[in-house]
Amino acid sequence: MRTPFAEVIGDPIAQSKSPLIHAFWIEKLGLDADYKPFLVEGKEGSVESYLATSMMDADWVGCNVTMPHKQAIKAALDKLDPVAERIGAVNTVVREGTELVGYNTDAYGFLEPLHAKLEKQHLFRMARIIGSGGAARAIIASLAQHNFTLVVAARNPDKARTLLDELAPKGEHHAVPLEHFAGPTNFAFDDREGCLDLVVNASPLGMRGQPQLAFDWSHAPPGSIAYDIVTDPVETEFLANAKRAGFATIGGLSMLIGQAAAAFEKFFGRSPPRSFDDQLMEILGG
Repeated sequence: MRTPFAEVIGDPIAQSKSPLIHAFWIEKLGLDADYKPFLVEGKEGSVESYLATSMMDADWVGCNVTMPHKQAIKAALDKLDPVAERIGAVNTVVREGTELVGYNTDAYGFLEPLHAKLEKQHLFRMARIIGSGGAARAIIASLAQHNFTLVVAARNPDKARTLLDELAPKGEHHAVPLEHFAGPTNFAFDDREGCLDLVVNASPLGMRGQPQLAFDWSHAPPGSIAYDIVTDPVETEFLANAKRAGFATIGGLSMLIGQAAAAFEKFFGRSPPRSFDDQLMEILGG
């Protein structure tokens, strides 16, 4: 009997939590399926070779894509979903008949914990985003689609400006240097009643083994939500400082599980059992 399987590819790949997530759901649903990590080196031709070999295996249904392949893999695919095309990055490849179709479920995963907020009407929406890498692409594009004014802080403000011009050409968005938010400010915020404000760490800063993100919470308007996409550690210094300053927080596991859920359904044709999210978060955070 055939056992369909999917993989997650990248370089490095050992640190990926995706196999834990998919294995958890496969077990809960009692599926005869598998999901495993596969190292695809970040050198020219590696992705094409991997896809060609995978397509020869009738049980292979697709793969998730991590760095450094999210943009490079586009050229090796037959088709891009409109969301992936708009973002310019692919994190999920699905075998659909004889074609390889690229999707971006990072956008869905990022927005999922914000759905209740986004369904409401707001007088104004603003997001301060730290980072200009692959994850920031999905976040910038997603928030622009939901009428946020964006301020993107990066080591290279010119790169941030280029991303904004490409992914959010409408609206008055701003690119600033990373240190813009590092020191305190005495800026007097106006009345934020009816507004939605986000502060998003879309960078690796604060990840285990990386420098901490220097962000002074005087830059966040009252009522802001702090959102960190870092998953290791689960409770970053960025989030801990936000809580101490009285802000609501969203951790990186929310986005990780959300993007995995959208991919799981495409791979295996079943909705993952989301009623076990709390249990899954405990496993991932352990």
